[in-house]
Amino acid sequence: MAAKKATAKATAKMKRPAKAAGAGKPGKPGGLSTPLKPPASRRSRGDVTAEFETALEKRKTERYVLRLYIAGNNLRSQLAVENVKKICEEYLRGRYDLEVVDIYQDKTKNPVDLVLAAPTLVKKLPLPLRRVIGDMTRKEKVLVGLDLVSRT
Repeated sequence: MAAKKATAKATAKMKRPAKAAGAGKPGKPGGLSTPLKPPASRRSRGDVTAEFETALEKRKTERYVLRLYIAGNNLRSQLAVENVKKICEEYLRGRYDLEVVDIYQDKTKNPVDLVLAAPTLVKKLPLPLRRVIGDMTRKEKVLVGLDLVSRT
């Protein structure tokens, strides 16, 4: 009879589902959840505001690197070049580099920026990279694309 009890206990142990690795232990996968600890170094609101104001000041002095892709010497291309130059002079005076690339003449730069339509304005710097497609007559759209005004 004792042998039957021992065998029954051994079979019962074999039938129990195995615990996941670390189950029941805090901090392990499948374990008990522990509350998140606050970060050791908390910044005060004054620090965040100061950082934001510093970022805004830096944004006013950042240099913009722009590339305008046009397709030939047609009216739309000429209009795009004029509009971009006007906007840059008004909002980025002295802080921008504008390169105009005719995709019919210079095919080497097109694969780099993956231009599918022309005219296309590519803002390379400051990051993030942005593209504005069209003749650039919609000033608000161009300003948002260059991150000069926020989206509303």
